[in-house]
Amino acid sequence: MKFSSRAERIEPFYVMEVAKAAQALAREVAGSREPMIFLNIGEPDFTAPPLVQEAAAKAVRDGATQYTNALGLDALRERISGWYQSRFGVDVPARRIVVTAGASAALHLACLALIERGDEILMPDPSYPCNRHFVSAAEGRAVLVPTTAAERYQLSADKVRAAWTDKTRGVLLASPSNPTGTSIAPGELRRIHDVVQAHGGVTMIDEIYLGLSYEEEFGHTALAIDDHIISINSFSKYFNMTGWRLGWMVVPEAMVPVVERLAQNLFICASTVSQLAALACFEAESIAEYERRRAEFKARRDFFIPALQSMGLQVPVMPDGAFYAWADCTEAAQRLGVQGSWDLAFEVMRRAHVAVTPGRDFGSFEPERFVRFSTANSMEQLRESVARLRKLLA
Repeated sequence: MKFSSRAERIEPFYVMEVAKAAQALAREVAGSREPMIFLNIGEPDFTAPPLVQEAAAKAVRDGATQYTNALGLDALRERISGWYQSRFGVDVPARRIVVTAGASAALHLACLALIERGDEILMPDPSYPCNRHFVSAAEGRAVLVPTTAAERYQLSADKVRAAWTDKTRGVLLASPSNPTGTSIAPGELRRIHDVVQAHGGVTMIDEIYLGLSYEEEFGHTALAIDDHIISINSFSKYFNMTGWRLGWMVVPEAMVPVVERLAQNLFICASTVSQLAALACFEAESIAEYERRRAEFKARRDFFIPALQSMGLQVPVMPDGAFYAWADCTEAAQRLGVQGSWDLAFEVMRRAHVAVTPGRDFGSFEPERFVRFSTANSMEQLRESVARLRKLLA
């Protein structure tokens, strides 16, 4: 069978390859004194809160399962608009909000709407691998620009200006970022957008972890800068609805009918049950629970990262959001007698029964030097993982 060159350009998602190996080993050690601890997958360990679950059940009982408008339920678009006003003090009209089948669908739609064959999109290295593959699926090319700890592993206006060529169409950023948990300072983001605008390009930004920001300096939406910025968001992370496959995008008004036409043909609509359930995310009781959980995620960060540092797993930049630690494993690999993050991840999995993600997925600039830990796990599990790692690396 002959497959398309488009499909062949999509690299394996190594996070999932490691996860499969971890699951296989987990079955073997399930009854042991040290069952597998999963610090490799970026998925909240919390589920949707009670009001959201009840709203989903009611939708099913009431038979409210027919298609919605391709742009999403008007009531949900209004709720999202209200959230931007109450949470960030930004006026985002509901008419510019498109509800999608997860942030993945939003990124897919944005890339299809904006990228021509051969267009190049600048992205930081490291960054979430699927984002560059959305560019590739639209027959564009992601250009990964190496970043440093001093830059918070984010692009700068100077680097965007230096990397821009006749083929460049724009930038795709993420703030906070996966795998680093770091955000772009608002002033720098404004300067980046100014460079993009001066070249007639587009600024796309993945803000799916924005609700899980911990520092006042960084917890601001890019939509406060300019209506021409395209923001991607999701109900998966802050709202704890990963498998519900629901997200949204905010686009310039002129782009709405273009995205609507694409969405009608490619997706019809996002899940109706998920949309009706998501209305309950914005109730005061639900927001209070989400904020309690955000505080728990911060507490986990504040415990786990100093513990890593004390074992020689240095985290060059303290994450200001999300639930990741991007740790330099050079010293740890030397202690274990292995080469780089890939071998270290499997050694830690095998000997300590702790699953972590090697840097291979996230770019080509020193991927062997870093591993990503996810702190989307209970404090009890994090404490146990620290004890095992400390024993292994002693």
